[in-house]
Amino acid sequence: MIEFKNVSKSFWTGTQRKVILNQASFTVELGQSMGILASNGTGKTTLVNMMAGLEKPDEGTITRSSRISFPLGFMGGVVPDHSAAENSRYIARLYNLDPDYIEAFCRYLVDIDEYFDQPLNTYSSGMRARVSFALLLALEFDIYLIDEGMPGSTDAEFNRKAGNVLHQRLMKSTVVIVSHSPHILEKYCSTAAVLRDGTLYKFDSLEEAKQLYDYDA
Repeated sequence: MIEFKNVSKSFWTGTQRKVILNQASFTVELGQSMGILASNGTGKTTLVNMMAGLEKPDEGTITRSSRISFPLGFMGGVVPDHSAAENSRYIARLYNLDPDYIEAFCRYLVDIDEYFDQPLNTYSSGMRARVSFALLLALEFDIYLIDEGMPGSTDAEFNRKAGNVLHQRLMKSTVVIVSHSPHILEKYCSTAAVLRDGTLYKFDSLEEAKQLYDYDA
């Protein structure tokens, strides 16, 4: 479970204060995958980073009582000068998992041949995106965090394999997807919310959330 209680977060842009959340209280329950609709520029990435513990609130408390993933696309735990093989083994040790298994899983999923043994800083953005997604799926979490704004892969075979693994993970896990597009949420989310003007409005269904979101748009 992830619980936000009276959480506020804002940034000074240089000309004005941009409010991401204003005294927001809501809960992400296990077993109820949630999609959050938010227009571009409203703070989608900041919200996901707060859920993961990568950013702190200005006020209020955030309680995490489950195994929560790093956001899809987050590369803060990897070393650019090291290869995907070396990074996958390093991540495995951080989580007390079998390095051989994690490396083999990522090598199969990413499928970039000899590049897997070369430094990440030599990769294209698409290759780095594949490595990030593979590392996310190699580790089993109770709640997976996906920020639509993160770079994705254009490789059809990788998307097929990763999609199959993600589907298997979600049979026993929960996902939170933050997006500006309702279509991205339809496949995975059972509940939905709308982030608008610093307030998160929760609904029992995506259809209800879309009505408010469409009106806002």
